[in-house]
Amino acid sequence: RDFCLSRGLGDVYKRQIIMTGYRQTLLVLLLTILSGAAVAQNNTNSPYTRYGYGQLSEQGSSNSRAMGGIAYGLRDKYQTNFANPASYTAVDSLTFIFDGAVSLQNTNLSNGTLKRNAKNSSFDYITMQFRASKWAAISLGLLPYSNVGYSMGEYREDTEFPDKSTTVSYSGEGGLHQLYLGAGFKIIKNLSVGANFSYLWGDITRTAAETFPSSSSVFPITIQSNVAVKSYKLDFGAQYTHQFGKKHVATLGVVFSPGHDLSNDAYEVTQTGNSNTGATSVTRDTVVTCGIPTTFGAGVTYVYDNRLTVGADVMFQNWSKVSYMNNDEAFCDRGRISVGAEYLPNPMGRSYLSHVKYRLGAYYSKPYYKIDGVRAADEYGVTAGFGLPIPRTRSVLSLSAQYVRTKGTQAAFLNENTLRICIGVTFNERWFFKRKVD
Repeated sequence: RDFCLSRGLGDVYKRQIIMTGYRQTLLVLLLTILSGAAVAQNNTNSPYTRYGYGQLSEQGSSNSRAMGGIAYGLRDKYQTNFANPASYTAVDSLTFIFDGAVSLQNTNLSNGTLKRNAKNSSFDYITMQFRASKWAAISLGLLPYSNVGYSMGEYREDTEFPDKSTTVSYSGEGGLHQLYLGAGFKIIKNLSVGANFSYLWGDITRTAAETFPSSSSVFPITIQSNVAVKSYKLDFGAQYTHQFGKKHVATLGVVFSPGHDLSNDAYEVTQTGNSNTGATSVTRDTVVTCGIPTTFGAGVTYVYDNRLTVGADVMFQNWSKVSYMNNDEAFCDRGRISVGAEYLPNPMGRSYLSHVKYRLGAYYSKPYYKIDGVRAADEYGVTAGFGLPIPRTRSVLSLSAQYVRTKGTQAAFLNENTLRICIGVTFNERWFFKRKVD
């Protein structure tokens, strides 16, 4: 009996060592993501980010991105879903969730005559979530809101007056970030509501430089503009779930985010000549108007036997009503339609592959960029990925691939083809239970 007891305790001790090793590995990965978020600005090389706040970030976790971006109707007790705060109530009562992701991307750009390639990496998000009571759950996270990053130029030749030939270059960097605190509440058995309150901040710097390479008597001109934002953002959501039969569950989700003007500080610096020979003037505008739009979204998901999930989302943002740098006609309205699915072969199976989640999706979007008074581009995307369970834990490694085609609405506008790889880690641990020793 003593031998059996000692052997049993030894097996428990070994399992604890194994579990500790996995936890340490996951924590290292999460700390790596946090370090990247703390020291690095999200990166992109899209000339379309020359306009407005730049490229708007996806508001969805790694599993959502592999499913075409559907999120409004998703309820998963093992994943955070910050796109709809009503989903927080789905979290297991004993679980504390950490979730984070990074992306790698390769983009090919073309305007019909010239082609360029750009490679980038970026921080996607870091979140945590836990149950506060039987009817409430809390989430906290750091997300990017938008990203600006571009560098381009052109040579304008004047054959009649060569001295007037110029080289013009454009560059920009920066973006906005949001730190949110959210809560979800279960009103009745099948109905949940929630809200996210976000602190929105960041700055965007753009530079335009004109030089005259054929004339030494004409000074170059450099104009740099900057807008720094410190404001807030509110997001509200609701989900209604209905179960019919033993294996069929449908969820309807809706979200709403009110638009408003952002608190900001803007200035413009104009320099003629270089730092030794030129003159510099600084214009600070304290009445610049910048805003974010009202967002409406709805989605529905259907789950069969906890193994098959299919869903669809629609989203609309009235960017045409938003002012940017005192321009009331800076943007077009933005819309998006997404469809996606997830399949789990056998949650009770003994093989590893039977526990892998297979994901697939697609979307169509109309971005908010406007060039010369017309919509600049349309966007199409197809996605696929896997949810890979980490052995002897309840945690998941999510891998997804997104192919995105941004097509200019006119022949002179740019086309982009992007392959984006997203790597996410969901650290899912039972923290809230009492341990008993007999």
